[in-house]
Amino acid sequence: MTHWRIRDFQPTDLDGFLRLWEQYVSQVEVPVYALNEVIASTRADTAVVATVGDDVVGVTVARAAHDQAWIVFFAVDESWQRRGMSRAMLSAIEQRLATQGIHHMSILVPDNVEPSAALTRAGFADQRHLRYFERTIPIRQEEILLLRELGGRMVGRDRWDSIGGMTVEKSLLERRLVLPLANPEKAAQFGVVPPRAIVLFGPPGTGKTTFAKAVASRLEWPFVEVFPSRLASSPRGLAGELREAFERIEGLDHAVVFIDEVEEIASRRGGEPPSPTQAVTNELLKVIPAFREKPGRLLICATNFIRAIDPAFLRHGRFDYVIPIGLPDEEARRAIWLMFVPPTARVDIDALVEATDGFSPADIEYAARRASQEAFERAIGSSSTGTDDGPSVEDYLSAISHTKVTVSSETAREFEDDIVALARI
Repeated sequence: MTHWRIRDFQPTDLDGFLRLWEQYVSQVEVPVYALNEVIASTRADTAVVATVGDDVVGVTVARAAHDQAWIVFFAVDESWQRRGMSRAMLSAIEQRLATQGIHHMSILVPDNVEPSAALTRAGFADQRHLRYFERTIPIRQEEILLLRELGGRMVGRDRWDSIGGMTVEKSLLERRLVLPLANPEKAAQFGVVPPRAIVLFGPPGTGKTTFAKAVASRLEWPFVEVFPSRLASSPRGLAGELREAFERIEGLDHAVVFIDEVEEIASRRGGEPPSPTQAVTNELLKVIPAFREKPGRLLICATNFIRAIDPAFLRHGRFDYVIPIGLPDEEARRAIWLMFVPPTARVDIDALVEATDGFSPADIEYAARRASQEAFERAIGSSSTGTDDGPSVEDYLSAISHTKVTVSSETAREFEDDIVALARI
């Protein structure tokens, strides 16, 4: 559970900054930048802090020049290291610098300091033996406004790693999607054509949207979600707005475009009178081939009801893969529980994992929040002056027993049948 937050540096943070500076200089023989230089940058340039309550536990300061930015100070309190704080601060700095037209972000590291693992996870590359780290910001300044107009965003680099378990699905997406899209020249040498469009299908609440965002995170491409319900309010109609949305997306160098519950606009055609969505389905069938012609694009459509989709929509040539996303496996359920169980709670996680076999991620989150709320209310209402470590395993098991699962056994069986009949991996 995250207990820290990232915000812009404020003058009142100076004492916390100086404390981290003392930790920093105790580890290096000669700092890369002098203290007065770094303090000046906190006032004139770009700086963020990580805080726990009122305490400053992390600081990152950057100085920009032309299209290049340099990290002039980067430190995390010793007691808060290895918790993802470094990546979060670097990501926050990157977002602020991107709006200034910065394309490269670099950091010089004293030779006797070993932050390379954190920097590598944040996307920096060690350029040469001088320990010069540089990262290319994956979106151009002129794309940022368009991305905002489209309602898109850059997904944090840690989204892929944050998916616990689901190793089969992650491995499949890594091999089929990420590798050829991230290495198009190498793929071409082997005659591999990078995918342009895929369908994710599975029961409700199994994390299809999460996987779509994770792919965008892994590729470091902008993520744009197209909401048919929003487009439908246009006077030009849903079909016309859908076409224009895809035309505007062409202004991005790269993009992962996501349409959730695609069965709503790609349902089976036919019947008299024709379905109200038939024109939209026809337009979507026209849009996809044009979308596939340009590299650096990936369309991901998700559906809970793949049987309701028009067969022409799923055929070869439109979608490269039709990939099933099922309920979380044991390792994934463990990772989900660890996100919601407070560190102070003394709970047998194995018991919770076993008790939630067949639960979706959303089901587990509901049970966890219910247990926490009930334990909290009991602690507040208790007259005891003793300490409370948080929810007990009994609280969690009680919440689990009162949770109505999203995916019924019948739905689970239908999903298995759909894998045999429709999956294409």
